[in-house]
Amino acid sequence: MKTATQTILKKSSISVFTMSMLTVAAVMSLRNLPSQAEYGYSIIFYMIAASVCFFVPSALVSAELASTYPQDGGVYLWVKQAFGPKWGFVAIFMQWVENLPWFPAVLTFVASSIAYVFNPALATNRWFVFITILVTLWLATWLNFRGMKLSAFLSSSGALAGTVVPGVVIILMAVGFLVAGNAPEITLSWDSLVPSLDNMNQLMLLSGMMVALSGMEMSSIHVTEMDNPTVRFPKAILWAAAVVILLSIFGSLAISLVIPPAAISLAAGADQAFAKMFEIFHIPWMTPVMCFLLAYGAITMVVTWVLGPSKGVLEVAREGYLPAYWQARNKHGMPVRILVVQAVISSLLATVVLFMPTISGAFWIMSALTAQLYMIMYLFMFAAAIRLRYTQPDVPRPYKVPGGKFGMWCVSGIAFLTSILAIFVGFIPTPGVRAKGIEDELIYIGFLFFGSLFFMAIPILLYHLYEKRHRAAVASATEQAAK
Repeated sequence: MKTATQTILKKSSISVFTMSMLTVAAVMSLRNLPSQAEYGYSIIFYMIAASVCFFVPSALVSAELASTYPQDGGVYLWVKQAFGPKWGFVAIFMQWVENLPWFPAVLTFVASSIAYVFNPALATNRWFVFITILVTLWLATWLNFRGMKLSAFLSSSGALAGTVVPGVVIILMAVGFLVAGNAPEITLSWDSLVPSLDNMNQLMLLSGMMVALSGMEMSSIHVTEMDNPTVRFPKAILWAAAVVILLSIFGSLAISLVIPPAAISLAAGADQAFAKMFEIFHIPWMTPVMCFLLAYGAITMVVTWVLGPSKGVLEVAREGYLPAYWQARNKHGMPVRILVVQAVISSLLATVVLFMPTISGAFWIMSALTAQLYMIMYLFMFAAAIRLRYTQPDVPRPYKVPGGKFGMWCVSGIAFLTSILAIFVGFIPTPGVRAKGIEDELIYIGFLFFGSLFFMAIPILLYHLYEKRHRAAVASATEQAAK
């Protein structure tokens, strides 16, 4: 007779395909393609460099760690095993807190896509954007209340319908454009393939590309929802990596081959770029269809990230490092209070849409801060992967990064150094900030530096308070036993 636990696991089992799509949903968004397309053939260089130095290593390391420790907790569990619970807490907190301003930022894109389905003018209406952010954010939160099965279905269907299908359509349109005898808008040459990295803007682009390809480890939070995860999870994550790399390269090139570079640079975002592409093919009626799919894909991407890091924070709470309030789960096992707190904070951050000079600029500096926090988490993850090869060598590893310890040093070491480079480059003010003068540059750098310190200090302080409570409880128990 099956136990109740077995029955629950069977009901919530995630297939390799679903996990692959869930991972694609966590990592890739077609909203990045137009900005990447501006760089023409050089996007191949940037994408390969980012993949070799960061994206593929993060996939390989995540596959090893998740298959070696197939329990709830993800990054928290891995770093805890390597460096102890305090630093595991810091790592998962970095992953969780960086999402808070990211949710309103990506939902601004959702609002723009929805506007293009009905009335493009609404894309610049602050109240429409703000209300859309709130509605979709709380909808994504509520959907996660319903359990992992629904969340996984939405994430996988969103990745397929809102990322893979539109991406393939764009690529096929570019192929048709060239087959019909049209001249490509960009010319292939050695200089166009290999850009010069002798200025800050190029380094910032390369760093930004690496950050854009982050998130492979997030799906490991759901590894316990799979049957035979030690074998099937590595397959899923490697398939996802292949899909993301191929769609990113060929999707960006498809746009740059068809749309003149000046038109891409003038486009205000993905929706406008895709609308321009459909105009070229004389099928403008496809624009609202594509925008609907893009909006659905972005919403399900948020659904994926709303739950992912929250499950890691739940593990921190269950082990007592957070107050009991954070431990509450509903009948589906969802961390409802963590999800609500997350949605409330993100809703408050979304109010900047109403006050900043431009909607697109409202989240720029906050996005820069989230990138810094995320790279800090990766420093912990890659260092943990190396350390665990030495401190726990006998733990069975169904999937291992190839090459033994040397291979792990190479893979994690390159990714670790890349993360440090991304943090360093992240402190370089953008061209717009530099144009305003030294005062604005110092404010930009100071915000990122002290903001990073502030958010790192929060979990360290909470852990210190836990230790204080624990010592007091032990002392009280000892005193009672002595009486």
